[in-house]
Amino acid sequence: MIVTTIARELQVREDQIRAVLDLLAEGNTVPFIARYRKEATGGLDDTQLRTIEERATYLRELEERKQAVLEAIEEQGKLTDDLRALIAACETKARLEDLYLPFKKRRKTKADIAREAGLEALTDALIDAPASDPQALAASYLTDGFEDEKKALEGARAILIDRFALDADLVGEVREQMFRTGEMTASVVPGKESEGAKFKDYFEFSEPFTKLPSHRILALLRGESEGVLQLHLDPGDDAVYEGMIADRFALPVGESRWLADAVRFGWRTKLAVSSGLDVRMRLKEKAEEGALDVFATNLRDVLLAAPAGQRATLGLDPGFRNGVKCAVVDPTGKVLATSIVYPHQPQNRWDAARQELAGLCATHGVDLLAVGNGTASRETEKLAGEIADLIKDAGGKRPTPVVVSESGASVYSASEIASAEFPDMDVSLRGAVSIARRLQDPLAELVKIDPKAIGVGQYQHDVNQHALARTLDGVVESAVNAVGVDLNTASVPLLERVAGVTGTLAKNIVAHRDDNGAFRNRRALLKVPRLGPKAYEQCAGFLRISGGSDPLDASAVHPEAYPVVARIAAATGLGVEELIGNTRVLSGLRPADFADDTFGIPTVTDIIAELDKPGRDPRPEFRTATFREGVEKVSDLTPGMILEGTVTNVAAFGAFVDVGVHQDGLVHVSAMSDRFVSDPHEVVRSGQVVKVKVMEVDVDRQRIGLTLRLDDEPGQPKKKPQRGGRGGGGGQRKPRPDKRPDKRPAAGGSMADALKRAGLGR
Repeated sequence: MIVTTIARELQVREDQIRAVLDLLAEGNTVPFIARYRKEATGGLDDTQLRTIEERATYLRELEERKQAVLEAIEEQGKLTDDLRALIAACETKARLEDLYLPFKKRRKTKADIAREAGLEALTDALIDAPASDPQALAASYLTDGFEDEKKALEGARAILIDRFALDADLVGEVREQMFRTGEMTASVVPGKESEGAKFKDYFEFSEPFTKLPSHRILALLRGESEGVLQLHLDPGDDAVYEGMIADRFALPVGESRWLADAVRFGWRTKLAVSSGLDVRMRLKEKAEEGALDVFATNLRDVLLAAPAGQRATLGLDPGFRNGVKCAVVDPTGKVLATSIVYPHQPQNRWDAARQELAGLCATHGVDLLAVGNGTASRETEKLAGEIADLIKDAGGKRPTPVVVSESGASVYSASEIASAEFPDMDVSLRGAVSIARRLQDPLAELVKIDPKAIGVGQYQHDVNQHALARTLDGVVESAVNAVGVDLNTASVPLLERVAGVTGTLAKNIVAHRDDNGAFRNRRALLKVPRLGPKAYEQCAGFLRISGGSDPLDASAVHPEAYPVVARIAAATGLGVEELIGNTRVLSGLRPADFADDTFGIPTVTDIIAELDKPGRDPRPEFRTATFREGVEKVSDLTPGMILEGTVTNVAAFGAFVDVGVHQDGLVHVSAMSDRFVSDPHEVVRSGQVVKVKVMEVDVDRQRIGLTLRLDDEPGQPKKKPQRGGRGGGGGQRKPRPDKRPDKRPAAGGSMADALKRAGLGR
């Protein structure tokens, strides 16, 4: 059942799903299965594998719940063959709970009391004789607690409404109808207009449930939770729902005003309420799924950003009053020197700072100047430029200044990891070390920081934190294993992200390395305490050893496949070292000639590709944005300027770009291309260097509208992307963009269009 369901949903073969579930049950990790078990899975990637894992967990929970429900109903002696079949056919937990609702133990309701008083017969009589006088019928059913006709009729109505509420099919149909045709409306809470100005675009708002994008849903819910917005779920035409109820129970409402009123009352007080709660839950789930997808994609892009490589780097953590914190690290990331200089106001010791930092650069052969992008960033970047020029004028090699995102640096500085790395270093200086190292190798440094603190999410505090952590951990694990890890230099936080390596094993690996020196080959991992054959199998292929005793240990070829390489070497008459990187020979090989029952064509194909370019880093080539001289604040911008910048965050509605003015501009999704773009990630990624044109500038509101279409002209009618439609469409009035953790974003797009059409809100 589980295998069949997942195979149908993902449109893959059942044998693939069965193989994945078996491999996971055996304790294999997702990265290991994706890389080294392609024959078994049919080449499913890590994203598909994680989806299979999650769906299998959900469906197992559903099956367990079905058994519990069946047992509970059977204990009551009410389990029929038809009901058993309906429960067995359930594909969602919501449907299962609908079916179980009539059998759940519950507190006594008005309907239960009315039934005990014998008013079920009155309810049936009112249905069977719609033309009769309800008062006259009720007079025959008076009893204790229902001493008059009015109370008796209220009891009969409670019974009828209870039937509505406990009918699984009706509840499901009404719920789906409400989601399909209803809409969300919002208005400002009286008196909150000024306090809730950031939600101004929602003060008069409406949009169909089916068209609400995830970021807008979360914005509305946040506005409600902050007491600024009043939300209302408008189901649409009440008559439609009342008709559904009447048809379901064959109620002759046209012949009985009492029945018509009872149906109306039941819809408004019971089904509308329960369906509304379900719609809110579905919208929240939809919003969280969208937010998690955006966060995961952005995080993957940031982690897999181009590394500057092993180059001596001076990290500069900018600041005004508290100074610029500085740290020099060698090509391996080892801290060589630290300092704090005060070039900016109020101290204004510019010359002293320049001389001191130039001296540090000269002494340690600094090649890169990593400048954090927070407060005083552009001022410090100017200082870095003067330092670089000073060194060049003195006959040295000019170091390259690079602006680096410092999101999460302060979190790292105060973390246990930082304390363990630098127990005697001032907390403020640790951030400068992190900034320098994340330029050298973003992945190796960012794994030390909680992914939620890296600053690439959207409404991250409004989503399920357990789901967020699980999703982001999966992204980090996939990124680390896609790149591979140098076994002899990796930190504990980096090692524990390798497939099969726990926190304890990571510490043991580092301790063994410290006590015994560098690992000479992968097999030496088996000497690490508590690292057994299974852990070795999972992690070995992702750990690299450069200059070791076996050249294959520097590649992604798994040790279990070394015999395949030996066969290839024998067939070509070359040694393994001669084979590695020999494109001429390798390109002429047929994978099928070396495949066998254990290693199929997909694995052999990967092996040959890896031998051609061993240990190839999948990350892009390092490149930095060059900010325009003299453009340091929003007021320096003018429409029509073409600037270079770095994408800092990608959301469902567009991308934020740092152009060096302490305020990110927004490229709305409709200004990204001449073609229709449904997802901004199709065009840009976090960390990418792009050229943009300034379309609109609002200095007072600190908003910058940008476009990637450099032929767009400010003030001219906006070109419509081909295939009609713009991303984000929807409601009558739209909100402003979310506030990023470290830098307040600016709207734009064309800015007016972005605000009007993108529908962003905090």
